[in-house]
Amino acid sequence: MGSTLLMAFALMLIIEGLLPFLAPASWREAFLKLASMADGQIRFLGLASMLAGLVLFILVT
Repeated sequence: MGSTLLMAFALMLIIEGLLPFLAPASWREAFLKLASMADGQIRFLGLASMLAGLVLFILVT
């Protein structure tokens, strides 16, 4: 269980690092747009991301 969780975390870090590594200008622009959003919009994006992850997790297992 612990090693699986660490592997999942490592994979998340690899995927999260792809965009800043491959296209730093696009990543910076997206980050600046995100920083200018209202709290409600950011919360909605976070909720949508969690729900997409949950659906994907259920489909995979």
